[in-house]
Amino acid sequence: MEVKPIGVVRNAVAGNRYGHWQEVVSEIWLEPALEEAAQGLEEFSHLVVLFWLDRAHAPDAPRIHPRDRQDLPLVGFLATRTPNRPNPIGLTIPRLLERRGRVLVVQGLDAFDGSPVIDVKPYMPMDDQEVRVPAWVEKLRQERTEERKSD
Repeated sequence: MEVKPIGVVRNAVAGNRYGHWQEVVSEIWLEPALEEAAQGLEEFSHLVVLFWLDRAHAPDAPRIHPRDRQDLPLVGFLATRTPNRPNPIGLTIPRLLERRGRVLVVQGLDAFDGSPVIDVKPYMPMDDQEVRVPAWVEKLRQERTEERKSD
């Protein structure tokens, strides 16, 4: 199996960060040969971005507390969004703010500056999808909503 980067992330985030990515604006610099391939992406509000978690490491244990918070349950790392995975592939659905040729300007991409991008796709919601999440995810969502209200 071979994976080749198609671009690179450029932003002001160089180190470890948990959460609060929703306000981060990043640029995805696609390889020059892919400029034509990006044509039409600007018609979508969101993208699916796959990137390589080049600063992550293999998981230390099969179960973890999400975000290292002891008030959240101990769950298998595959049930979390930890960047520490057997195959360090990140996936995020950021808002597309604009496309400037081969540069995609996005908001909410949780990737560090310099992270290799391995694919970009338009996000297409499906009307028939029903989503279920555990209570601890709802708790994190509620906390995020409260943080936004207080800002």
